[in-house]
Amino acid sequence: MLDIAEVAQRTRLAPSALRFYEKKGLIAAAGRNGLRRTYDPDVLERLALITCARSAGFSIAEIERFLVARPSDADLRARMAIKARDLDEQIGQLTRLRDSLRHAAVCDHEPIVDCPDFKRAVGSVATSSSPCEER
Repeated sequence: MLDIAEVAQRTRLAPSALRFYEKKGLIAAAGRNGLRRTYDPDVLERLALITCARSAGFSIAEIERFLVARPSDADLRARMAIKARDLDEQIGQLTRLRDSLRHAAVCDHEPIVDCPDFKRAVGSVATSSSPCEER
């Protein structure tokens, strides 16, 4: 068993966040050690999933529905597929931005943001082509 302080330390989440997630039904305490909540070690995996989903833009309500999803929930599965497509687009945009920043780190154009290669790569939100070449 892990007490709330250990879970907070391992997950880098505030104890208040853990209590909030518990209140929302996303995690459950296994019991108490005095006044402190205790959790089964498997809560760490669930919190990793929750943290990942939050960083991907999922709301608490979406995560709540996702955690109880069943194969028969066609509506939820359709929303999950839409969210996956949205994430693919976001990943593409972030990848292009990362590659553009890498280019800017070695570019000698003044100012860097006016570099045609940089502009092309950052502005090509709808394409998945390779970003600008390093000079």
